[in-house]
Amino acid sequence: MTAPPAPTGRSLLAALMIVLATAAVEAAAADALPAGRDRDGVSILIDEREIRTAGIGTTPITPETGELELSLPGTVVIPPQQMRVVAAPANGLVEAVLVAVDETVTAGQPIARLRSPDLVEAQRQYLAALADDALAADRLRRTRLLWEGRVTPERELRVAETEASHAKSRLDERSQILSLMEMSEADVEALRTTRRIVSAVTVHAPISGTVVARNANPGQRVEAAAPVFTLAVLEPLWVNIQVPAARLPAITAGEVVVLPAYGVQGRIVRIGRTVDTATQSAVAVAEIGSGNGRVRPGLAVAVTIRIGQNGAPQWSVPASAVVRHRDRAWVFVRDATGFRAKPVQVVAETSATASVRGALAAGDQIAERGIVALLAELAAVDQD
Repeated sequence: MTAPPAPTGRSLLAALMIVLATAAVEAAAADALPAGRDRDGVSILIDEREIRTAGIGTTPITPETGELELSLPGTVVIPPQQMRVVAAPANGLVEAVLVAVDETVTAGQPIARLRSPDLVEAQRQYLAALADDALAADRLRRTRLLWEGRVTPERELRVAETEASHAKSRLDERSQILSLMEMSEADVEALRTTRRIVSAVTVHAPISGTVVARNANPGQRVEAAAPVFTLAVLEPLWVNIQVPAARLPAITAGEVVVLPAYGVQGRIVRIGRTVDTATQSAVAVAEIGSGNGRVRPGLAVAVTIRIGQNGAPQWSVPASAVVRHRDRAWVFVRDATGFRAKPVQVVAETSATASVRGALAAGDQIAERGIVALLAELAAVDQD
């Protein structure tokens, strides 16, 4: 029987590198989890005598079914897409304000009257453009007749057509300017037929809604495009809900919200993606009804969010059983060697109980008294 060949220097080096690599992987795995910690929590070794000495008491967890209610503060606001700013159509003087703040208006209703020299100049230029258009159209008609009688060359006809087209474009432009200055089609037609220039224009409401702000007073001079009124539709409304960062994972779009004091409800339509550095909360936006005017923009309200199970197991535990460590919530589950600290997500919390989600099981016993000793052990394990 032939003996295996003796290992060469190169094969010995390769084997040594494999051994060193395996040791490095094992060391990295050991560093990834501190002493006493594994993927199912942090093991805290403590015997019965130490448990009795520390006064640690346990209680079973209770599974939860159905919805939870989370109460948070909020502010009623107007959805931005339901607001319209009415601007001054031209430079001038506010001659009269015809509506007041909080007054309900309908689309097309007069709300202000403005006297403007710019309006007079715009009408003068419109009449000039109207005369130029008529002159160019007449010149085109006569040139076409001469061209058809072979009296004038085709080039003269093309020049006349171009001039007539430019005159028509200028007239359309001046007509659009008058329309932007709040002159109706009837007003423009009256100007066309009577040649009578007016110096004041009436501003009309662009939508039906409520006047929520007035930015100009009678006798005040305003610039063109300066805001005069803000109108808004007050049905539906939004509620900006201040949600603590720790509660954000438990809330999803579409969940029901209720304003108990006003008897209205709605649903969450959007959850903020950023957290305020000062309050450590994000804004969840809910759309609600106005409750026939009982809910008004600017109200500070208490909002109840009804949180569904969302398919994840959920448990009711005493509030005293939940501790905070390293920006996480933990509970201590009794096991054969003492306790195991397990991270949980707090969904809702009162002074007596807390609703949590985590790697818990029916029948688990958790510590509800003597938590300080277990918390100290948890902190010591994390420092190792």
